[in-house]
Amino acid sequence: MNEIAQELNKQILSENPYTYAVLSDLGKQLYFPKGILTQSAEATQYAHRFNATIGIATEKGQPMYLPVIHDTLTQYEPKDLYQYAPPGGKVELRNIWGERLLEQNPSMNGKVYGLPIITNALTHGLSIIADMFVDPGDPLILPDKLWENYNLIFDVRRGANLLTFPFYDGNGKINTSGMRESLLAQKEYGKAILLLNFPNNPTGYTPDEQEAAEIVKVIREVAEEGINLIVIHDDAYFGLFYEDSIQESLFGRIANLHPRVLAVKVDGPTKEEYVWGFRVGFLTFAAENEIILKALENKVLGIIRGTLSSGSHPSQTFVLQALKSPDYLAQKQEKYDILKQRALKVKEILNNNKYQDAWDYYPFNSGYFMCLKLKKTDAERLRQHLLERYGVGIIALGNGDIRIAFSCVEEENIQELFDLIYQGVKDLEMA
Repeated sequence: MNEIAQELNKQILSENPYTYAVLSDLGKQLYFPKGILTQSAEATQYAHRFNATIGIATEKGQPMYLPVIHDTLTQYEPKDLYQYAPPGGKVELRNIWGERLLEQNPSMNGKVYGLPIITNALTHGLSIIADMFVDPGDPLILPDKLWENYNLIFDVRRGANLLTFPFYDGNGKINTSGMRESLLAQKEYGKAILLLNFPNNPTGYTPDEQEAAEIVKVIREVAEEGINLIVIHDDAYFGLFYEDSIQESLFGRIANLHPRVLAVKVDGPTKEEYVWGFRVGFLTFAAENEIILKALENKVLGIIRGTLSSGSHPSQTFVLQALKSPDYLAQKQEKYDILKQRALKVKEILNNNKYQDAWDYYPFNSGYFMCLKLKKTDAERLRQHLLERYGVGIIALGNGDIRIAFSCVEEENIQELFDLIYQGVKDLEMA
């Protein structure tokens, strides 16, 4: 059991043992992690200079947004705002998102997949998958560079056995050999859940064509060894591909790959359309035929009905209106260009030998984030020092890595941000 959960249980037990006694097994295991959200909360309070912690994109001190959404919030019919949305979401929005998936993922052509089901953003979609497919002890295979919330979703809530492999190999590429080894180790168990997250949070890395082909090859080989696989594609940052990577989700390439492989895509407009607070996501299955897809959809609808009942109708309406707007693509391209320039600026700065004594950086080519590998400095100590001394917020990951969200730092401020981080390292070395 997690140490934070144990401490919470001790507090409850010491104050009222009767309250502790009525907690369920899951209730006893629940905790709020002292991870990204906690560090971001501290940064929000103290990072008066730069806050490079939170997973949103900002522009001129405000959250980035598309005018096709923001400028039309008073123009809707009551029927599109106030009544319940269907448990699976607005059908028109589901259809448009499905068409969009096909346009943006050429590998989906000719594949059998279901109509996207609307969820309460991606975390909810991942939780649905966990509820449907994870029993206690089931192995969840994922790289060691991962989003901390996977622990709560799959381990704490469902009892999955989280097994990680090193994300990068010795050449700075995706460690497909480690992925293969971890999956084949489940042959006796006969089942595994593989979680792929590209662009990756926290590293901002997406595979290139050669790496993508190798991942697909590994999955096919594992299935041919008799292991049943659920392959989850967490595509939260889909479309933000800047250089040297595939330009689509691996979902289309893995869909219908083998009878033992069930491919699932979790995505949404949260990051893609800069509407983090709208909490709209999509869940899409690929299977052999429509019978299986319909049965899976009905199971998902059962989970939604038994938890949320249905998602937010206004949020779905706003997203639908944006996707139908003639200005949508141009506005989205404008924001993409801003984020790409920030990413390229970060890489330009980091390729300067000025910082080589303090850190290396992990390869990145997409998304909102990138990570530094500190050579001598403790990550948490540096995080606290930067916050207290310079008003700079970063995320500490373990002892030696820090995550920087360039998505929320203006391009003209990126040089100063890294200079301050470097100064923080020097301060601690001299302390």
